[in-house]
Order: sequence, then C-alpha cells, then structure tokens
Amino acid sequence: MVRYAGLLERGEEFLERWGLRQEGTPMSGQVSVVLPVVREDGTRAALKLQDVDDETVGEGLALRTWGGDGAVRLLEDDAETGTLLLERLDEGRPLAAVTDVMEATRILAELLARLTAVPAPEGLRTLDGVVAGMFERLPAVLKSLEGNGGAEGDRRLLEDCAAAVREVAGEPGDRLLHWDLHFENVLAAEREPWLVIDPKPLAGDPGFELLPALWNRCEEGQLARRFDLLTETLGLDRERARAWTLGRVLQNSLWQVEEGEGLDDEQVAIARGLLGR
Repeated sequence: MVRYAGLLERGEEFLERWGLRQEGTPMSGQVSVVLPVVREDGTRAALKLQDVDDETVGEGLALRTWGGDGAVRLLEDDAETGTLLLERLDEGRPLAAVTDVMEATRILAELLARLTAVPAPEGLRTLDGVVAGMFERLPAVLKSLEGNGGAEGDRRLLEDCAAAVREVAGEPGDRLLHWDLHFENVLAAEREPWLVIDPKPLAGDPGFELLPALWNRCEEGQLARRFDLLTETLGLDRERARAWTLGRVLQNSLWQVEEGEGLDDEQVAIARGLLGR
C-alpha cells in the first residue's frame, strides 16, 4: 500500500526544492504517487514520489543511463529518497490500449531491444544475485509442498523451472534490464510514439525480461507467437530465453508459495507451454 499522505508531504518539499508548480490531481500507483507539475521555464513534467526498496533502488541511475532512448527522460532525481522528476507522458494512453496484442507485443519488443542493448552501470543488483537468492529459498518452498497431493504438480513444475535456470545460471549477463516491462508500463509520448516507464533495474540477461509481456494480456492467447516475436526482435537464443523465462516463473512462484498462495494459473500455463507440456 502506498504511503499516500507521507509521499504527498514529501512532494511539498520537492515542489519547492525544484521550483515546480502542481497543475493537476495526484495519481497513485501500486508503490508511488505521481504529481503533474510545471517547471519554472514552463516545461510540463511529472514528479514521482516513492520509497526506496529492493525494486525501486537505482531507478534514476537506469533512466539516466538510457538517456531518454526508448524510455522516459529523467530531468532531476534524489537517490536518497527515490524522488524523480520526469518528462510528462500521456498516462491516458498506455500500450495496453492497442487492441491487437501482436502489434502491442511488436512495439514493446522493439523498445525492449533498445533498452537491453545498453550495458548495465555499476551499482545495480545483479541477476546472479537474484538467482542465488532463489536457490537458497527453493528447498524450503519445495518441502512446504511435500505431502500435499494437490500441490504435487506445482512442486514438479518448480523443480523443472529450477533445472532450466541451472543450465544458464553460469552466464547471467550484463545488460541493463527493466525487469517489469508489460503493456501498462509503456505510454504514448510526444517525443516518440511510445516510451517506457517504471523500471525496476537489474543487470543481467535480456531473456529474463520476457515474462511480463506474456503474462500481461495472457488471456488473449498467441503466447507461442508472442514469445517468438520477442526473442526474434531482441536477437536472443530461443533456448536461453526459454530458460530465463522459466526462471521468472520460478521467482514469482517462490513469492506466491511463501505468502501462502497458490501458483498463478496463467504463469503455470506459460511455463507448461515452454516446457512442452
């Protein structure tokens, strides 16, 4: 839950510090509040307020590294608080509004190819660290599923995902990853037709980026075609991308089991498709 009041209070500080004037209603997301603002020179911008955690840390660094090439442009940032001043995009026109899911996937894939062409800067969390953490937690999660007949299929699925990740874990990659690039995190813009927002930056293999674009709008199907379009556009080895995508399913599934939830049906379907079941 966003600390709405606390973030708004912080916003008052940064409105004054960066010479901004608020010109609209605050927009609240899952972990942030965004204020539409105007700079002293008349430039329309967006003030993003959030707490720093494992996922948001380094967001300003990632945006600065991309330099507006395919992603929202960073105007100011305060790393200590995670506060960002960003160019204003059209929040009312996400890529999710493109009705043809294959066309939306093509647009996302082309943006993702640009982002992952960039080497990750020093100081970001790394995919090898993420993988090490998953394998540390995996035995306890598998044990919690033992003796539960209804969860036996889940247990086998997690074991198969883990086996796939072990095949590629020795080469975790060094590209700058967004980590959460789905159709709601791409907005229409003036500078380019579409720009990416809200990275959860990570250094690693681009194959670890694909699951969100398959999971989002999963009900619209064409998952094999979408996976192929993503891998072809990014120029990825299909088997490595398959293994890393199964790694993302494993990562999400570990969280779900640890929270006492069942596995997500759509992610299970994606994993089974990639495993050829």
